[in-house]
Amino acid sequence: METLTLNRTAVAVNAEGYLTDMNQWTPELAKEMAAEVNIELTPKHFEVLNWLREKQREGVQLSIRKLGNSGIVDIKTFYQLFPGGPLKISSKLAGIPKPASCV
Repeated sequence: METLTLNRTAVAVNAEGYLTDMNQWTPELAKEMAAEVNIELTPKHFEVLNWLREKQREGVQLSIRKLGNSGIVDIKTFYQLFPGGPLKISSKLAGIPKPASCV
């Protein structure tokens, strides 16, 4: 286990940079992490992140298709919000483990 320090707050992360305890997540932490991948979080981003966090709590296996069917964003918009690996990046920013469907 590693530690990531953002904005003087230390959080535990795994080797890939995902939080190991989703209870350490805060919107401010998400903004800091997003800035590192050149994403400025908007309210729409947070809708996606909060949906992902809720589904993780419910034990739902996450996929791009499920998010596309959520009514929050369509798949095209999801790719625009989180370019370069939308489910992988959004999961990291949401403070949840990397979904099994991501390589």
